[in-house]
Amino acid sequence: MRGASVIAWATVVATVVAVSVSEARVTRLVVEQRRPFAGGMAFGEVGPYERLDGTAYLEVDPRDPLNAVIVNIRRAPRNAKGLVEFRAPFFILKPVDMRRGNRKILYAINNRGNKLSVSRFNYTPDNNDPISAADAGDGFLMRQGYTLVDAGWQGDVAPGNNRLFPDLPVATRPDGSPITGRVRIEYSDRTIPPAGTFTLPLEGSGAFRAYEAANTRTDHATLTWRDTVNGRASSVASDRWAFGRCPTGRDSLVASAVDICLFDGFQAAKLYELIYTAKNPRVMGLGFAVTRDIGSFLRFETADDTGTANPLVAPGASAGTGIRRAYSLGQSSTGMYQRDFLYLGFNEDERHRKVFDAALLSVPGTHRLFANVEFADPNTYSRQDDRHDFLSTSRVPLTFAVTTDPVTGVRDGILRRPAIDPLVMQVVTENEFWQFRASLDVMDGRGRPVAIPDGVRLYFMSGYEHTGSMPAVFPSPRGICRHPRNLMYHGATLRALLVALDVWADGGVAPPPSNYPRVEDGTLVSLEQARAAFPAIPGVAYPRALNGLEALDFGSELRATGGRLTKLPPTVGASYQVFVPKPDADGQSAAGIRPVEIRAATGTHTGWNLRDPAFRESDLCGLSGAFFPFAATAVERQSRRDPRKSLQERYADHAGYVNAVRQATAALVKERFLLEEDAQRYIREAEGSVVLR
Repeated sequence: MRGASVIAWATVVATVVAVSVSEARVTRLVVEQRRPFAGGMAFGEVGPYERLDGTAYLEVDPRDPLNAVIVNIRRAPRNAKGLVEFRAPFFILKPVDMRRGNRKILYAINNRGNKLSVSRFNYTPDNNDPISAADAGDGFLMRQGYTLVDAGWQGDVAPGNNRLFPDLPVATRPDGSPITGRVRIEYSDRTIPPAGTFTLPLEGSGAFRAYEAANTRTDHATLTWRDTVNGRASSVASDRWAFGRCPTGRDSLVASAVDICLFDGFQAAKLYELIYTAKNPRVMGLGFAVTRDIGSFLRFETADDTGTANPLVAPGASAGTGIRRAYSLGQSSTGMYQRDFLYLGFNEDERHRKVFDAALLSVPGTHRLFANVEFADPNTYSRQDDRHDFLSTSRVPLTFAVTTDPVTGVRDGILRRPAIDPLVMQVVTENEFWQFRASLDVMDGRGRPVAIPDGVRLYFMSGYEHTGSMPAVFPSPRGICRHPRNLMYHGATLRALLVALDVWADGGVAPPPSNYPRVEDGTLVSLEQARAAFPAIPGVAYPRALNGLEALDFGSELRATGGRLTKLPPTVGASYQVFVPKPDADGQSAAGIRPVEIRAATGTHTGWNLRDPAFRESDLCGLSGAFFPFAATAVERQSRRDPRKSLQERYADHAGYVNAVRQATAALVKERFLLEEDAQRYIREAEGSVVLR
């Protein structure tokens, strides 16, 4: 360019930047409380951490194409500038001296308002108010130097238990009158106490704010019950229930538009479905903008519109904030949320910058959360044992790669924006193959293999159940499950994968290849084939059902990106083939990472469990796995008629078991699925165990 052109171009750029900054999506970031974390203890070379709690004030332009995808954004109230305002609480754990950290953000997206970052990695139980040294666990994330960020995004979360939830606007009609629409709720043992109850919040749980009934006449709604998932639905007469609270039955009824009373009482072993007309939908899709804009602000902006400094700016940073990388983390429902976040394009901020360099999605299967719908219910998700055909389920696109779905004929993919899509690691357990159709990540609905994009890694934590938290009580109560629970902690694997993700995004070092069961090598098979391969363990029945998938039609106003549900329940269309991992001779998944607990096993770990006979015994037991211990000796095994080798036959004695653990950990460290410090932890636990003592 010649001089005049350079000056003109610089003027244009400066003008654009000035406009962008003046319209910064986070207008104010207010730190309301700053406290030492873990009593001020130092974490290696990073030093002490501090906890910041506060509120982010945001505004978005509903005319911006990046925001236009948000359902009802144009029906939200606007300020004098024509922008939509909202706010969200945030939570930050950061090095006191940002110069001593790794200058990287780990944005851990809360699950139903519940914080998850520290407990996922630091060998510490879940805690919604982490502040003490005990809450830091072994300090792994702090020793790594991460700044941990979270902010409330789910607009229907209710106050309590230090949950994070935003204040999102309610959409209205152009004349200001309420928007109404049909809402579908299912009540099951997920929300009904084991002893039953007469009354429930409309949402089923007091941890969420229900949509208020627009009409409380029961003859304008429908309530049904059934004994099994696929059983015939029976109607509850309109004079046998009411909108209201009734703790002791009909005589205690107090009218309410956000509660339901069943005069004969809800029974935990049954399934109940309510369809009613609700009003005042929150613009729930703004939750994606919360994550995008707070993540973008903390990464790129040095101050908010009032001049208040970004608390993550490193003193003496030569340019910008000093933040080098930003990664996102989601667990279960927020893994599903991340799949939608990426699909809807929210990894691009309004200045067209990539917000997160990489994303770690934990245990979402192929579900998408569908928060971006009118009367969204992000708390709900599909399982075999309840809410099977609800919206928050697996829907096209199912794969990260752009592919043609053979059932619907739709060509689409979650990652379709190469310029702003992050590197992705998705990790699942065996449970997600049974409940969240994880097979459809790598095969289509007709059983044909699907390629994995270069910028994606898929990993299978074989043998694990879904939750993977540090157990508060061991052994865990069976609850409504028939078999003992499988309580392996996900943290050791996730720690290794986070390290691999970091060197991939920050250093260009490729992580381990995807490690997933596949149709091509026979490790991903039909339910019937898996049942035939499972050993005949005494007293153990293999499941006869999984959470299958059908093409669901919720009406013409629902699109892949979101919309409005006009058919409730939906019309059920053609079915997909859904597969599960093939078990080996011990009943453990043959494919996958196969952690220490499987490579040096003391029993069979499965990602599925069955329900107790009193609670619909033909169904899966939710997200629980099971554990079936090996016999101690060959004599004991033979007396039980157990086909699996005993501990004695496998390891001979305690020293042999410890040696098997040493070999397993060494192999996993070499494969980069286990860190050396965690290998030593496993070895110490094996040495102190009672196995073959």
